[in-house]
Amino acid sequence: MFWTLIKILFFVAVVIGLAYGAGQVMDSGQTVGLQIFDMEFVLGPMQALIALVAALVALWLVLKLLGLSVAVLRFMNGDETAIRRFFTRNREKRGLDALLSSMIAQAEGDGKAAIAKAEKAHKLLNRPVMTSLLIAQSAEMKGNTDLAITHYKALLDDNRSRFVGVQGLIRAKLDAGDTEKARALAVKALEMQPAHERTQNTLLDLQTAAEDWGGARKTLMVKKSSGHLPRDIWRRRDAVLALQEADKLAAKGELGRAREAAIEANRLSPDLVPAAVQAAQALVAQGKTRYAAGAIRKAWKAQPHPELAAAFAAIEKDESPTQRLSRFGKLLKLHPDAAETRLLKAELLIAAEDFPAARRALGDLYETAPTVRALTIMAAIERGEGSDDAVVRGWLARALTAPRGPQWVCDKCQHVHASWQAICENCNAFDTLTWRDVPDSSGPSATQSELLPLIVGSLPGPDKPKPEDTQEQVVEAEVEAEDGEPRKAG
Repeated sequence: MFWTLIKILFFVAVVIGLAYGAGQVMDSGQTVGLQIFDMEFVLGPMQALIALVAALVALWLVLKLLGLSVAVLRFMNGDETAIRRFFTRNREKRGLDALLSSMIAQAEGDGKAAIAKAEKAHKLLNRPVMTSLLIAQSAEMKGNTDLAITHYKALLDDNRSRFVGVQGLIRAKLDAGDTEKARALAVKALEMQPAHERTQNTLLDLQTAAEDWGGARKTLMVKKSSGHLPRDIWRRRDAVLALQEADKLAAKGELGRAREAAIEANRLSPDLVPAAVQAAQALVAQGKTRYAAGAIRKAWKAQPHPELAAAFAAIEKDESPTQRLSRFGKLLKLHPDAAETRLLKAELLIAAEDFPAARRALGDLYETAPTVRALTIMAAIERGEGSDDAVVRGWLARALTAPRGPQWVCDKCQHVHASWQAICENCNAFDTLTWRDVPDSSGPSATQSELLPLIVGSLPGPDKPKPEDTQEQVVEAEVEAEDGEPRKAG
């Protein structure tokens, strides 16, 4: 409201100013002389003002006439006219309609109609980037790889669409099975847009599949730097890649570089079992047995594992069973109640021929976790204590149908691997193997092999205690037999 009042007052002030100026000019008595050829005109103030306005209007008319003359000349030369602009607008309208129809057909999943409408729009519109992209996507949906490649290549000529064109060519090459070309294109795409997560993942998958571990480590670093990968996950996966690079270098005979890569993998992820094993082997080769033992202990602290125990034993190859049992003492104290620790201790005691102690170390694992390894250890203990062959055969027969215990299992497809691998051999997933138990869903076998312990041999009963058994153990065995439970072998 206030602003409106200000504008009204300003307009009134302007009108008053103009009126006052006109009055002053008319009262001045001045004249304007105008001479045209031999004629001379004397004009008063108002007459001069009117003549000036008329001259300006005449000048405007002259300019318009000149523009009309130029338009006529251009028409005579065949330049653009209103008629041509009419047809151009009509052509553009039909092109936009075809473009819309193509987009709708593509959304509906009708690839054939989408391609036809997109090609029509390509002919009618002067928008090569837009129409080429639509044709390429429609052809890709329809499965027409050649047409898609042609139009994706056309997108490379424009800076705005070059990255999209490269992305489309990567997909086309992957569909055609040309992974080498797709990997080279993915490298170019990542150089164009380093922070593009989809390109990072595609390139990383292609590099790991091609065993380009060095390139994969660089891509992983770019992925971490762009904020798409947490630091702890990056360290773990970089360790896996460094470990694979160590294997590749060792296969080439470059043992020095292979050892350094293995040690670096262990530094990046100390709890990675294969890295700790290879790092220990590399450190032993360099004469650094103390550091090798430290690497094994650090990984064992995270998770006890039989491969770690084997690597720890290999540090000192010429020691006696008693010396080895003593050296393993610090390792066994880290997780004394873990199943792997109890199995390992029992095996070490068996090697030292202390079978009663091995039985005590094993405890009730053959009942609570009756794996092949636990039952085989029981068979060895029975053999060492002088039991009948039938008893030993009974334990071994039972081991034939027992679960194998923890194994390397892919978390993505649940495929079981005999040894650790960076890439699952079943689903090609990267770094998905974990050491864990495999759920047993097989049920009774078709051959009824579960009856082997009854056929091949028998397990010791409660009425046949071992000479070294204490009175308390004998009473415990008899009570369990009355309850219908199997007797503990220890």
